[in-house]
Amino acid sequence: MSVFHLGLIINPLAGLGGSVGLKGSDGVAVQALALGAEPRAAARTRIALECLLAQSARLEFATFAGAMGADLLAEMGFNYRVLGELAASSSSAIDTQNAVLALQDAGVALIMFAGGDGTARDVCAVANSAQPVLGIPAGVKIHSGVYAISPRAAGELAKRLLEGGLVRLASGEVRDQDEEALRGGKVAARWYGELTVPVEGHYMQQVKQAGMESEELVLVEIADWLHDSWEADVRYVFGPGSTLHGIASNLGLPTSLLGIDVIENGALIASDVTEAQLFELVHGYPSRLLVTAIGGQGHILGRGNQQISPRVVRAIGLEHLRVVATKRKLATLAGRPLLVDSGDAQLDSAFPDAVRVWAGYKEELLYPLGWGDAAPSSD
Repeated sequence: MSVFHLGLIINPLAGLGGSVGLKGSDGVAVQALALGAEPRAAARTRIALECLLAQSARLEFATFAGAMGADLLAEMGFNYRVLGELAASSSSAIDTQNAVLALQDAGVALIMFAGGDGTARDVCAVANSAQPVLGIPAGVKIHSGVYAISPRAAGELAKRLLEGGLVRLASGEVRDQDEEALRGGKVAARWYGELTVPVEGHYMQQVKQAGMESEELVLVEIADWLHDSWEADVRYVFGPGSTLHGIASNLGLPTSLLGIDVIENGALIASDVTEAQLFELVHGYPSRLLVTAIGGQGHILGRGNQQISPRVVRAIGLEHLRVVATKRKLATLAGRPLLVDSGDAQLDSAFPDAVRVWAGYKEELLYPLGWGDAAPSSD
């Protein structure tokens, strides 16, 4: 399997104010250090990363220089690359935001960041809704719903993703208190936005138990979600297979079971198309591509859907591809990654390390993605 890319951002000043009674760290780092506070963000991050040491050969981190990540990764022996430098001797909100932007551009599967609510606000200010992030709690205040319950829990959740466990994506609120009001004896919370975060749902254990998931009901749920979220004048390409055919049937659309179909404004506009016909239908038109995985094997491209050629994928855009699969189907992979084998190594290598999978009504999972034999391995 190819190397898995994670992003890491450490706010070295997070948590400084707690031990010296300052109720927070935002804007008071110098005062906290003068009172004898000791940095603890790196130590908290180390606890999380210890969970990933056994996977270090498969991992490459992208991070910022010095105390924002590179120092700790070097100490722990992880492979990493530095994408940016600190703007000054100590980190700032701008450094955190620059780090998030750089890691997003690098296409990391998940950005892990260590800090508190102030750090979450900085991340939220620039992170896009498609970028999964995960907070390692290291600050004084942890009101935001984007942090794991402990550093070790954050590490275990990242490890679960690497090992192919089912990791659901959800929206987590970023909240922070007005620190000036707090120091004046008043509690005032404020909502700053939301981030996409992985959450632990124990899905693998559930789907191993008989009757825990109804395939038919899940397809109804996904059909309902799609019906509620159709985009006007956008062409939806449905790949082959019983999963997508079942969803279309629940929408009252007579798609072909083993062919490629195109839907626009809730109506079937082309059925069982060839590669050439499909390219003409999506080239120059806003489109979305829905594919499913072959049960037990995991291929999402290159097996039974060759009409979805590299030029078709490029015309639609990788960012507009969604995998649709029930948790039961993913469980048949036993932790192995989903696979792409388009016949174009350059395209295959452009896929992210993990893809978003629709698995229920407004329910998305983050699942690892690997390459078929057509693409080179970076191991």
